[in-house]
This record gives sequence, C-alpha cells and structure tokens, in this order.
Amino acid sequence: MGKVDEPVRTGTTGGLDHLELFRRMLRIRRYQLRIETEYHEDQMKTPVHLCLGQEAVAVGVTAVLTREDYVVSNHRSHGHYLAKGGDLEALTAELFNRETGCSKGRGGSMHVVDPKVSHLGSSSIVGGGIPIGTGHALASRMKGDGRITAVFFGDGAADEGVLYESVNFAMLRRLPVIYVLENNQYSVCSPIARRQAGPSLFHQAPSDKLLTAQVDGNKLLDVLAAAEKAADRARRGEGPSFIECVTYRWRGHAGAGSDVHLGYRPVEEIQCAIDHCPVAELAQRLEAEGRLTPSIQAAMEQEIDREIDQAFLLAKAAPLPRPEDLGLYLYKE
Repeated sequence: MGKVDEPVRTGTTGGLDHLELFRRMLRIRRYQLRIETEYHEDQMKTPVHLCLGQEAVAVGVTAVLTREDYVVSNHRSHGHYLAKGGDLEALTAELFNRETGCSKGRGGSMHVVDPKVSHLGSSSIVGGGIPIGTGHALASRMKGDGRITAVFFGDGAADEGVLYESVNFAMLRRLPVIYVLENNQYSVCSPIARRQAGPSLFHQAPSDKLLTAQVDGNKLLDVLAAAEKAADRARRGEGPSFIECVTYRWRGHAGAGSDVHLGYRPVEEIQCAIDHCPVAELAQRLEAEGRLTPSIQAAMEQEIDREIDQAFLLAKAAPLPRPEDLGLYLYKE
C-alpha cells in the first residue's frame, strides 16, 4: 500500500508542524491536479468532485484529530480522506473501481471509507453524512471511548433540514462532534444569494450549547485555531461545535476542467479565488519564517509526484471486482 500520513495532534496549535501541514496541502493539491489531467481518458468510471482551492479546511481540521477520532465526509471527499491519513494508493484504485480500492472498487470517488484511519465514509447524498456523523458521536458518548467526530459538509447541505435537527440533538446531548461547513459559495450552479436570505451560512447559538466560529477557509492557521478549540471542547465533554470555513472551489461542481463556459459564475470571480490560494498563503508565511525555500518545495513536489505516479500505475494494473463477487459487502451478519 502507499504512504499513509499520520494525523498530527499536539496539545496546542503552536506545537503543530506547519511545514508538515503545508506538505499535506501540497499533496492534496497535486493529487487533484493529476486526477484532472487523467480524467478525460475515461478510465475512471466514477464521477469526481475535486477540492482544488479547499485544501486548508481538510488539513486544518484533521490536524487536531487522533487516528481514532472519526471523520464523516461528503461527495467532495478526497482531501478529507488523505488529510485523515488515508492511503493514496487505495484511494486511486477506488477511482478506477479496482478491487484494491479502499471501498473494494464498489464505492468510487463519492463513497470512500477506511476504518483503519477512522474515515467512516463519504456520501453522495447532500447532507447525508450529517446525521450519520452525529450518530457516531452519540455512540462515542454512550461508550465513553473518548473519540470525537468531525463532520464535513458543503453549503448546499446547509439548505437541508437534517443539519438543524442534528445540531439541535448534539446540543441537547452535548455530543463530541465538530460540524465543519465548507462554504465554497455554490451548490452545484446556485450561488448562496439565491438560496439563503443572509450574507453567509454562519449559525450561532448560546455559547454554552454550541461553540461557533466563522473563519477564512483559505488560511490554514485560522482553520487550525478554530478546530483546536472545538476539539478541546469536545474532549472535555462540553458538547458540539460549528465551524463555517469560507472558501471557494476552483473547478466545476463535478468532473474536471473549468466550468466558465456554463456561464453561472464570471472568470474574474474564479481568478480572485485563485489569487487567494490557500497553499500559496501558507507558503508565504513559511518563507517569511525561513522554513520554506523554493528548493525545499521543489523536493516536496518531486517526492509527492513520485508517490502519485506509483499510485496511478498500480491502480491501472489492479484487477476489477469479479462479477461473481457482486453480492459481497452488501450486508454484515
């Protein structure tokens, strides 16, 4: 199997290795770009939803989790899975629907699961992971196992009533759950202004019931600080948190390449988001601190690209699921 990143967890935000977190963002970025390059060859028989431009959210939140802490994701799950420590080779094989994939080739891009790193699945149903993640947090509370759950969802899911039902239940039971809203401004092609009355999706509640924060999702250190507070609160048994990370997806809702030709968002808007790249933002900070140089970044990129090359090579050579095994993994007795 491929190289697995261990989740980074220390007691304080200042103790986290920001250079390592930069490498993780860079790894997710270059992996998404590679998917985009190869997707048009039509060997990946699965829809893909790229997270280009949203890397800081996945890395910042998972950095404060342990390997045993749960993550529940959505259809745009590649970054969450890799940031949590998921196997890049297994994920790549899943994109090619191979038996060696993390979901045995049955799930594809939108249904990624790996219990080994407590990534308990992603869902193609908008908002579908929210009650599931809430349920995992309830189970942890009942068992007293000390685990917390991070639930990732987009602004489209904030239109669903199940979000409010779940948050209310989590507040009532003081569940150890962090709701992470990745507000990338669009639900497929519909901007927030056409779906929400307010200027954002940030929701507040009494502070003793719900820790809330709205952060710049393109700044990893801002995401990291909010996630650290939320994780510490959950571990103390004080209940749930809700973090809105305001970000932007650079590509279309699904597939690969630009969607400017669809006409629902102007090219200037996309370019403005690219100019506020989360990877570049952290790189500038690290360069100013003298911790990152062009040669160090180039070495990182070469190492990452070799890993990605190997993952794609193995995935293409791996076997497809056998027709006679169609009924496997449907039920657990």
